[in-house]
Amino acid sequence: MLAFQVIEDRAAARVGGPKGLESRMPNVRKKEEIAAMPDREFLSSMTRRIFQAGMKHSVSNDRWPRFEDYFWSFEPEKLMLLSEEQLEQAMQNPELIRHWGKLRTIPFNAGEMYRISRAEGGFGKVIADWDDGDLFGLWAWLGKRFQRMGGQSGARFLRLTGRDTFLLTDDVIAALVTSDAIDEKPTRKADKQRVNDVFLEWQAQSGRPLAHISRILSMTVD
Repeated sequence: MLAFQVIEDRAAARVGGPKGLESRMPNVRKKEEIAAMPDREFLSSMTRRIFQAGMKHSVSNDRWPRFEDYFWSFEPEKLMLLSEEQLEQAMQNPELIRHWGKLRTIPFNAGEMYRISRAEGGFGKVIADWDDGDLFGLWAWLGKRFQRMGGQSGARFLRLTGRDTFLLTDDVIAALVTSDAIDEKPTRKADKQRVNDVFLEWQAQSGRPLAHISRILSMTVD
């Protein structure tokens, strides 16, 4: 397996050097910051990720301030009580993205987040305290507890919140294979754990967040 410095040097060479590399890194928050975030920020990010899926991200991002205004800043305790009639009214608002299936996730996910937060002392605490050695487990938990959080959506939701995580995109998988970290796309539990362990090893070598390692890997692929 390649040392991470070799991978980082390759990525930097493609973007004009270290400064170009750093300018492309995603924002990552400390775990203490994640734990202290209000639940409404998580619900907003989760819903934004749901609306991003299948469309240009700029479309949902540009309209998100209107979503924030319309849905009371995404306070879970309020949105868990949304009625079908209120959702139908939202479907008539041209300033929103009028997708019935995605709008219907809001009250369900709000209720689920509210219950988890009440039981655990804050949704952010659950996300922050989750072991970095079990990120596939965190993604699976999100997919099980919340609507439309399966596939890549759980990891991309975490990325929106600033919670450190890698992404397992096609480019990242290709870079992992090229770096002799894995032989093929991980599908079995043991293979996924191998990927998680590789990221932690490269983190120990580089001192970088997992999100940065993931982004740098993707930048080495044509």
